[in-house]
Amino acid sequence: MVVSAPLCRGFLPFSAVAKDSSACSRSRRLVLTAGCRSGPIAAASTDAAPVADAARVARRRCECFDLHQQIVPFAESWARQKSIVKRRKGLVDSNEDHTDTLIALQHPPVYTLGTGSSEEFLHFDVQDSPYEIHRIDRGGEVTYHGPGQLVMYPIINLRYHELDLHWYLRSLEDVIIHALHSAFSIKASTVKGLTGVWVGDQKVAAIGIHCSRYIVYHGLALNVTTDLTPFERIVPCGIKDRRVGSIKEILQKNSSGRELNDADLMDIAYESLIKEFAEIFQLSLEPSTDLYLQPR
Repeated sequence: MVVSAPLCRGFLPFSAVAKDSSACSRSRRLVLTAGCRSGPIAAASTDAAPVADAARVARRRCECFDLHQQIVPFAESWARQKSIVKRRKGLVDSNEDHTDTLIALQHPPVYTLGTGSSEEFLHFDVQDSPYEIHRIDRGGEVTYHGPGQLVMYPIINLRYHELDLHWYLRSLEDVIIHALHSAFSIKASTVKGLTGVWVGDQKVAAIGIHCSRYIVYHGLALNVTTDLTPFERIVPCGIKDRRVGSIKEILQKNSSGRELNDADLMDIAYESLIKEFAEIFQLSLEPSTDLYLQPR
C-alpha cells in the first residue's frame, strides 16, 4: 500500500499493515494518512521486524548533499530521490540499509501538486501555466517552489527511528520551529489540524511526504528569501484563510526595514536546520557530493 502525507490539512485513514504510504502521526505505531482535508485518524499495526536496541545506541549515519545555494530543476531532484529510494528498498530485506539521506537545495519556479490535488486551487489554466507544473506522489494540494526557498529532502528509514508517520511529520515541524528560534529568534508554531509551520497567521514552511516500505521521502520547504508573488496564483495547500510568509519579510518588519543579505540568510537557515535535524533525528551527518544533479 502507498500513502501520501499533506503539505496542508487533515487526515484520511488507512487500514492495517502498511508498507507503502504517505502520512502523519505520533506514538510507537504506524499511523497512515493522506490528502488535505480534515477527518478521523486511524492507527495501523505493522509487521516490521523490531530493530535491535544496540542499533539505537550509536547515531545512525546520514549522507548530506549540500546544494542549498544552488538552483536545481525539480524533475532532476525528484528523479534522484526516486533512484535513492529504489536502491535503499533493495537493501531493506537484507538489513543492509545503514545510511539515511538528506538533500538540501533550491528550485527554479515550479508548482507541484500531490497525488490527489485538485486543480480548483489553481488561478490559471493548467495548459497555460506561468511556470512548470509537476504532479508527484506526495500528499497535499498545490504548492510553489522557487529561488530563495530552502528545500530539504530527507530520505529516512523509519525502522531505525519510529514506525509512526505522524511522529515523523511532527518531528519535521519541530526541526523548523527550533531552527527558526535558534537562528533568528523567531517564535514559530504549528496550527491544530494543519501540517506545516507558522509565524502568526503566516505559513513559512510546508511539509509533504511519501512513504514506501517505511522509507519516507520528499520533505520540507522553508520560505527564507522567497518572492511570494507566485503564491498569489494558487491557493497554497488548499488553505484559503491563511497567508504565506518568508523569514526575510518577518525579519525586515522587526528591524524597521533594514536590508538583509539573501545569501547570508540562506546560509544561516541551512546551518540551523541541519543542526536541529541531526539532533532531533539523532543522526550523524556526513557530507557527500556524489549526487549527479545539474544546477542551473
